[in-house]
Amino acid sequence: MSRGNPSAPPIIETDPVRMRETILAARRQGRRVGFVPTMGALHRGHGSLVSRAAAECDDVVVSIFVNPKQFGPSEDYSRYPRTLDADRDLVGSCGARWVFVPEAQATYPPGHATNVVVGAPAADFEGAVRPGHFAGVATVVCWLFNVVPADIAYFGAKDWQQSVVVRRMVQDLAIPITIEVCPTIREPDGLALSSRNAYLSADERRRATALHEGLRAAARAWEAGEDVAAVEGMIRTALEARDIPVDYAVVVDPLSLLAPHPGSAAVALVAGRLGSTRLIDNLPLPPRG
Repeated sequence: MSRGNPSAPPIIETDPVRMRETILAARRQGRRVGFVPTMGALHRGHGSLVSRAAAECDDVVVSIFVNPKQFGPSEDYSRYPRTLDADRDLVGSCGARWVFVPEAQATYPPGHATNVVVGAPAADFEGAVRPGHFAGVATVVCWLFNVVPADIAYFGAKDWQQSVVVRRMVQDLAIPITIEVCPTIREPDGLALSSRNAYLSADERRRATALHEGLRAAARAWEAGEDVAAVEGMIRTALEARDIPVDYAVVVDPLSLLAPHPGSAAVALVAGRLGSTRLIDNLPLPPRG
């Protein structure tokens, strides 16, 4: 599809009203608009989402907003890296036309009193470890979908539970946007790309590969017909062998996040802590039996 001038740097927009009018004008012209919501500190994984959107759409908008509602009391909102210039260069090279950078006071103006709370899919795992996190995610994503009324929004599979929560919200609230979940991008040693990787020391970075190694071992056990408890145990064993405390290591249904149905596909989810950094990862498991 045509993307205008892909060599031109993307336009930065900060005003929600202008952003909405720009997207609506593009769609009135028959242009298909793709949207990649982010919190910045972008890497090749985000770039792959923008490239996918650029390949499938006429125009691409990327939002960069460090959402304070996603951070818990013990999580340092101020510590999250802000790298707008580098982020703009990255998404521009991947085909973005606009970068939407709203101010916090525009997103949450004085008197803001509305939160979007998604029930069952947000209750366990990240929802249990980080109370209120998914309400923050759903609230800001719902707001962004109204301000950036695109045709398709692109999310990465690394945040599997987040993608399930967003899909549930879109379905339940009849938001007219398609959600595409794209494959996780990894380092050569298997570590999933994440903005949080920058916080790891050299030793923690070496040990962090245990998440993917545990997931791969779990996949082999799954395909060999082991029961769910044994498959989950493979993940825990890999992390514990590298002295990584485990927040959870589970095998669940990929859509409901409940116990997997016999013979159906599943997904293995893991979260572990290396020093002050939490890492998450997952691996889809095929149907069996």
